[in-house]
Amino acid sequence: MEQRKIDRINELARKAKTPEGLTPGELAERDALRQEYIAAVRASLTAQLDSTYIQYPDGARRKLRRRG
Repeated sequence: MEQRKIDRINELARKAKTPEGLTPGELAERDALRQEYIAAVRASLTAQLDSTYIQYPDGARRKLRRRG
């Protein structure tokens, strides 16, 4: 995710805490940006786990399997 989008999420979060709050358009923008951020974090974690191996005490290494 681009840094400018993360900055915008933080800007909207700060504005939400003010007495004026967020407009309906800003609420929709915040929700869309949050969903995009969550998707990026999940994709990053999935990629990291896909390249993870478990090393057993006997020295054997096996790729981490997905459960699903």
